[in-house]
Amino acid sequence: MISCFTFIISFVLGWNVYIKGGAVSSYTLEDFPFKDNSEQKIILGQNEIDVLHYELKLDLFPETKLLSGSAIIQFKLTDTAMESIHFNFYNNMIIKKIELNHEKIDYQQSNNLLSFANRTKQDTSILEIFYEGTPQKSGLGGFMFGKLNGESVVYNLSEPDFASTWFPCNDLPTDKALIDVYITNDSSQVSISNGNLINVSVTGSRKTYHWQTVYPISTYLVSVYSSNYVSFSDLYVSQDSTDTMSVDYFVFPEHLNDAQKDFKNHPKMLNVFSKLFGEYPFINEKYGVAEFLWQAGAMEHQTITGIGSNFVSGNNFFEDIYIHELAHQWWGNAVGLKSWKDIWLNEGFATYSEALYYEAISGSDALKSTMLAKYQDRFKGKLYDPGENLFGTTVYDKGAWVLHMLRWEVGDEIFFTILREYFNKYKYLNASTEDFKIVCEDVSGKNLENFFAQWVHKGEDQISVQYNWSSAFVNDSNSVMLNIEQLQKDWEVFDFKLQIHLIYPNNTVEEKILYVSKRNQKFTFNVKGKPEKIILDYDNWLLGSFQNAADTSE
Repeated sequence: MISCFTFIISFVLGWNVYIKGGAVSSYTLEDFPFKDNSEQKIILGQNEIDVLHYELKLDLFPETKLLSGSAIIQFKLTDTAMESIHFNFYNNMIIKKIELNHEKIDYQQSNNLLSFANRTKQDTSILEIFYEGTPQKSGLGGFMFGKLNGESVVYNLSEPDFASTWFPCNDLPTDKALIDVYITNDSSQVSISNGNLINVSVTGSRKTYHWQTVYPISTYLVSVYSSNYVSFSDLYVSQDSTDTMSVDYFVFPEHLNDAQKDFKNHPKMLNVFSKLFGEYPFINEKYGVAEFLWQAGAMEHQTITGIGSNFVSGNNFFEDIYIHELAHQWWGNAVGLKSWKDIWLNEGFATYSEALYYEAISGSDALKSTMLAKYQDRFKGKLYDPGENLFGTTVYDKGAWVLHMLRWEVGDEIFFTILREYFNKYKYLNASTEDFKIVCEDVSGKNLENFFAQWVHKGEDQISVQYNWSSAFVNDSNSVMLNIEQLQKDWEVFDFKLQIHLIYPNNTVEEKILYVSKRNQKFTFNVKGKPEKIILDYDNWLLGSFQNAADTSE
């Protein structure tokens, strides 16, 4: 998910704005506090539940904001001795009927938990629930009944753990399952969900769309969109040319012309990322984009991204959002996170993918300018386990910078091998920060403990260096003496690989690579002449500032 708002509403919400390329206003959701509840859920034994399949039948009644639904949940228990079973389901939703393995059971609903005694008698159990109600608004919205120009628009935003506001589930990102979704609404409405469209049926004035996944999905990525959409499509051809996949767009009628202009580069984006990371992970389903009414950005529902209607302009102003959300199909959807503490593995990867895309189509200067647009002198809080700042700029932009610095640390060839190996190893599974670190170390052959400690696990500090230098001609050779002092206050010593550019009077450039590992460090090295200027971190690989002492005011 990317959190982006237009300047039109910025003064209303009072959120932080930066302008990228003079066109896009991007925001973060630090005003939305979220907590990772996974530890509480593990205590309740939800990690012992393995859901294999959901069948959801959803009847939508937008005028009364009523959802009438049924859920058939096929699951196993990894601990069959547990006394009670706990699923997530918000208690404002009224349960009309509940059966376990086709027998009625007693149950309790408390807040967001649905609990009942463990009476499973076989390896695989079936929980069937009929329910109705108006889903509780939670998080970024939850399950929403809205209107645009008098027309109904139904959609959902379930991240991080609010899928259970509208269907009973094991609302952990680690419990991926297959799913069939049946959405019934007025016959004038087009209804969309994850995966492939299996069937459309009409009964009287009601129309039902049946969608099905062939790849496992986390609950927060399950989607419903239903409105008077018009649609158009592109075609993507796989890297080995053996598969073709439809790229489908569902937009409000008044935005059709603008969307056709804005969305046209999606096949190119799919091609770039498939070359960089590995084939699009849902090649046997689809990729799609649907407009919705969340005006704060977009949401990477698996195979069907939701795009806020104010980000369809006809001028391609918001392409970075489309790139970001598509990248999530690799980073977040195929490779899921093990805990919300690892959210940077979703958002940092998708944010850096924006820079990688622009580098692929426009070169290294585009990589550099994109990363500089995401630079801050100090990011708030930690990257791993960000607490209430689950969707803050640290997770997105510092996360991207950490990958950028990792790339510099290990080199391009190894870095992209790491990404492909990480993707292949955890595709359709879930990974933690430690899992990613292990892949990085295995591929690079380097001990990256300190790299992850100083950039991922610990505080807010960044590199702050003051330096001075001199040159001399000694023993028939030119040499440079460079003194480096780290000035940051909270982190005593950053270890980092440093790029040095020596600029000569004839404008030729010589590059040196140094390794800094002390608070105060002196380097002496031979050069090809007497430099006129020295620039540290010329290509901006590092999250830090480098100040020549001669340039500081007295």
